[in-house]
Amino acid sequence: MMGGAQAHYEGIKAFSETDFTDDLGAIEVPTLVMHGDDDQVVPIAVSAERTIKLLKNGTLKVYPGYPHGMCTTHADVINPDLLAFIQA
Repeated sequence: MMGGAQAHYEGIKAFSETDFTDDLGAIEVPTLVMHGDDDQVVPIAVSAERTIKLLKNGTLKVYPGYPHGMCTTHADVINPDLLAFIQA
């Protein structure tokens, strides 16, 4: 969490107030949505589960018990999954 308080606030404000519905519906390339089901910051029900319904060619990969920072805390699992998706 290195950064200024104002920058963090503005970032959270921007992504929490922006509606990406139309943007997601316009994406046609294969898209991987990765989400931990124990994310206490951005709950899966209001993010990944809604996102996957809007993508034309999306794949949802849910990680049981993984937190919001799963890319850091579980990089040993996330990175190979991401690479496999890119190489497919």
